[in-house]
Amino acid sequence: MDFKKIYHQYNQQIYRLCIGYTNDESWAKDILQDTFIAVWKNLDKFRGEASVGTWIYRIAVNNCLKQLKKNSKEKTSEINMEISAPEIEVNLKILQLRKFINELPEVDRLIISMELEEIPQAEIAEVLGMSNGNIRVRIHRIKEVLTKKFKS
Repeated sequence: MDFKKIYHQYNQQIYRLCIGYTNDESWAKDILQDTFIAVWKNLDKFRGEASVGTWIYRIAVNNCLKQLKKNSKEKTSEINMEISAPEIEVNLKILQLRKFINELPEVDRLIISMELEEIPQAEIAEVLGMSNGNIRVRIHRIKEVLTKKFKS
């Protein structure tokens, strides 16, 4: 497998996953780098039991959880509120959604972040070690929570 090709295919998705967990660009970039260092070091050990994408997501999730535990006493930075005038309405809704997602429990944040990345639910289930049915139910419940927050 070609590491460069894998990196270019997955780095943006993994970065967005990390930013969803941390809500901090610098921290997300560090976790992204740690993830791809681990991929590079272990690429020859990849057994192909899952897709390469699933394997990389699992590494990223583990790195995110490890860093969150390590830095659990530190609060992540707030959402950047710099927006241009013409985009203010749309951007306010996006910022509000990001804020609401950031308030979700860690696993729910991960699930909805991967869902928003249009990762197949079966792959989300595999990454998180859950059943497909459990993922579907959790996504439905997360959407209900987010909808209620938008309405209040």
